[in-house]
Parts: sequence; structure tokens; C-alpha cells
Amino acid sequence: MTLALLFPGQGSQYVGMGRELARAFPEAAEVFEESDDILGLPLSRIMWDGPEEELTLTKHAQPAILTHSFAALRVLGERVGTATMAAGHSLGEFSAHVAAGTLPFRDALAAVRRRGELMFEAGRERAGTMAAIVGMPDEEVVDLCEAASRPPASLVVPANFNCPGQVVISGDVSGVDRALEVGKERGAKRLVPLSVSGAFHSPLMEPAEEGLREWLASVNFERPRFPVYSNVTADSVQEGERARDLLVRQLTSPVRWGASVVAMVEAGAERFLEVGPGKVLLGLNRRNARRVPVDSVGEPEDLLRLD
Repeated sequence: MTLALLFPGQGSQYVGMGRELARAFPEAAEVFEESDDILGLPLSRIMWDGPEEELTLTKHAQPAILTHSFAALRVLGERVGTATMAAGHSLGEFSAHVAAGTLPFRDALAAVRRRGELMFEAGRERAGTMAAIVGMPDEEVVDLCEAASRPPASLVVPANFNCPGQVVISGDVSGVDRALEVGKERGAKRLVPLSVSGAFHSPLMEPAEEGLREWLASVNFERPRFPVYSNVTADSVQEGERARDLLVRQLTSPVRWGASVVAMVEAGAERFLEVGPGKVLLGLNRRNARRVPVDSVGEPEDLLRLD
């Protein structure tokens, strides 16, 4: 059976994440210790004990999710076979490239720590926000954002095409507020403002994009052992330099998640496995790939359910 791995992004973190995994499996405990050493901070304590407001800081949440995903991947090993492709949602694309051997965990961890800092700084330079629009076709959300934008000072764009009927928008606070008003007028089923520190995956992240490009310039990217599907293109990436470029461009580009999963199914994926904290991607797959089995692995009990 052709196995495809999925890795979650920011928002999947929770206090206590990975603690039982570390208690149950020495190889997972080693990953958490390694992460603390690389970063020079007690990230595992923040992950396990909180407080929640500290864990949800972008500079902590991003390396925490990558660490948890890598620990779960170590424990998983080849229990359910060998992966032949992978994808990650936003931050999770770094995890996918670690799984594929494109870059080592150490370099990826330092990069996502810096990525989180840069994104937070960009959010302070130009305040932005995000919101989810549920129950409206993708093309209508695109039109809605165009109608609500007042460039250059008030922009709003689609940021995450998560699954049919669920799109996240991102931009200046005034632009997002106006888009929510228009969305209500046009019959969206749900409009959900998100608690974030900036307008991720929008032009407001251009300062972070420049900083991340400089940071990744010194990181060695190898050819992936298997294809990793890009958020930017929804297509497979099989060269290291291409991976580097797309990980940078991702910061200001929409996450084409639904299209990525569909592309993986078309490439032969017969089973999906979400690796890391939470079950967000598992839920989305029920819309994106309804007939393909999907499981999640983030805690010890998840491993017991695998066959």
C-alpha cells in the first residue's frame, strides 16, 4: 500500500504535547532532549507544562510542532511501511522535508525558530490578522477578497485553501474585517476570526520572506528521498534547491492544501498518516480524499490503533 505522510502546521500545538510519547519511547525522549540542546532553551518544558500563552508564541509553537512531529516519526519508523511521498501544512512542510532527508532536523529546527521570529516581527511592523470562511466556494472567496481590498494600505487575500468549502483569508485588519462583512452579505455559513500575531501567507509577510531567504542560504538542502508536495504549487518537489526556494515563497503565498492532497491521491497515495500533534489534517482529509484511509500518530495510544 502506497503510504503518504502529512505533517501539521501552527495551531496544532497544545500543552502536554508529546509528553506521554517521551515517557513511553526512549527514541522520542532523545528528540525532545536534542531539541532543547539545539535551541538552548527548555522547549520541552514549555510544550509539556505551558503556560499556553507561552507555547502559542510563534517562536515557540513552530519548533514545538516540528519537534513533536519528528519524535512521532522516529517512533513510527516503518511500522506501517515505507513512505513514498509527503506534504506538510505551512510550517509542516519543513517537517515533511526532514522526513524526506532534504535537510537535517537540527537545521530545520533552527530555521523554523527563526521563521517564527521573523513572522512575529513582520506582524509587529504591519498589523494583520486572519479569518476562516466556511461554506463558500474557493472562487467566491477570491472574488470576496478582491472586493474587500483597498490597496495599498488595506489588503486581504486568500491564505489557506484547506478543503472544499473552507478557506482562510489574511491581510490588514481593516481588509479582513471588510471581507467578513462582505462574506456575511454573500451567504457564507460561518465566519471565524482567528487569534494570530500577523497576516500569514499574505504580502504582509514580505519582510519575513526576505529574512528567511537569507537564513536558508547557508543551509544545505539535499535531494529528497521521496517527493514532497509544495504548499505553493501543489506539485511534487524532488530537488533540494527547489525545496529551499518554495519554503521561502510559502510565507507570502496561499497554502494550496486541498490541491496538494488531491495531487498525492492522483500520484497513487493509498493511505495517509498524519504525523505530529493533533488531528486537523485527518479531519480535512475527510473532505479532500474521502475514499482514502487516514490515521494520525502523535501520542502512544495512536500507535496501538495502527495496523
